Amino acid sequence: MESSEKLSPTQFLQQQLQDIVTLLEKQHLEKSLVERGPVIKHDLVETVLNKQQQTRLQEKFALLHPADIAYILESLPLDQRKIAWDAIKNDDDGHVLLEVSDAVRQTLISSMEAEEIVSVAGKLNTDEIADLAADLPKRAMLKILRSLNKKERTHLNAILAYQENQVGSRMDFGMITIRDDLTLKSVAAYIRKLGKLPRHTDKLFVVDQYDVVKGILPLQRLLTHLPIQHVADVMVTDFVRFQAAQDIAEASRAFERYDLISAPVIDAQGRLQGRLCVDSIVDFIRDKTDEDMLSTVGVAEEEDLFSSVWKSAKNRWGWLLINIATAFVSTRIIGLFEDVILQLVALASLMPIIAATGGNTGNQTSILIIRSLALGQITPGNKRRLIKKELTLAALNGTLIGLLVGFLVWLLYQDIALAAVMAMAMFINLIVAVTVGLAIPLLRYKFGKDPAIGTSVMLTSITDSMGFFIFLGLASLFLIHRH
Repeated sequence: MESSEKLSPTQFLQQQLQDIVTLLEKQHLEKSLVERGPVIKHDLVETVLNKQQQTRLQEKFALLHPADIAYILESLPLDQRKIAWDAIKNDDDGHVLLEVSDAVRQTLISSMEAEEIVSVAGKLNTDEIADLAADLPKRAMLKILRSLNKKERTHLNAILAYQENQVGSRMDFGMITIRDDLTLKSVAAYIRKLGKLPRHTDKLFVVDQYDVVKGILPLQRLLTHLPIQHVADVMVTDFVRFQAAQDIAEASRAFERYDLISAPVIDAQGRLQGRLCVDSIVDFIRDKTDEDMLSTVGVAEEEDLFSSVWKSAKNRWGWLLINIATAFVSTRIIGLFEDVILQLVALASLMPIIAATGGNTGNQTSILIIRSLALGQITPGNKRRLIKKELTLAALNGTLIGLLVGFLVWLLYQDIALAAVMAMAMFINLIVAVTVGLAIPLLRYKFGKDPAIGTSVMLTSITDSMGFFIFLGLASLFLIHRH
């Protein structure tokens, strides 16, 4: 077997998952053999066996990072996941809960007693507790609040006061603050006295007596300037800061644009509230990406891979029902032109080309618009020009692809009228597809809805229906009179 040093991260995870699955299957087999064995000392043997099994799993999990454990738990069916979760040592419970998906976290927390949850929370920072708060039972949350000291409770309430899409909900309090009248030598001595730096500390925050942020002192400047210099002389006063109520998506774009590692979070008066770090931004981007991938196909929320059939069905029903309704609309449109299709059978084989090309074109446009909206690149000032550009592009593509498809149809059927109808239908349907691809995300965004949710489902349904209607309608007007 290859050593772990030679494995890629993905291969390493797959190997660890397979090792855990093998252990769980072995445990299940051993338990079955004990249950079938002699009744004498049956309970004692089973207890000893369970203890051995738990120890083997604990030893395996003890070597893994919480993120790797989270991956394994997400990949296990519910019964095996429960056994594995019970084997994880309490010291790791909280960090594993932070790493797993929301859906899996709910299944794990539902199997825990309130006292156990409080014990797990006691090993986490206040910002980490805040990340779990939405999934914790009220009784457990009240006990956690009572277990915190005054400062921790204030920090936790400060984070929970903000909505999920605001910067304040993602901030932490692991920052070092200093005054601008200190020398760099004094600052360095202060840091040495602390013993260690909080994670992701690349700068110190300079504040006045009222905690108003006046500047930042990058660690690089602390190390490269003379120790006798004062903070006020070397600090940076033109720096990126975020309002606590600011949109986290906007902050994530700033982190990417300026390659930030951390940044201060302030209130309306400029007072320091906390800091925003790159790990929180990465988590947000990952969560947003997963959410967008699901929402584009009409899945309402993140789904546990091994959740019950009933729960998964409810999560997927909404847009499937809409899909069925629009599919019936498409069949009725085809039904209106049954006589046309019977008189010219070639239409039946050509219809899917019109619908498929329209759907792909519309999806290209909608994905571009959704991405641009997410990046904040579409403004009231440039929206009209963007729409004009996309419609002009649709006309160009419609003309070129229409002529190409028309030529291919003429080669196949030697019918110039049919080729012309195919070319016209392709041109009109691409214009319609781009119009719909623009309209759906822009209108949803205008009315405060997520532009990604269900766009692909609605777009495909509309372009299919319109494609059939346009093609068959043109055929009935220009072809059928010949027969």
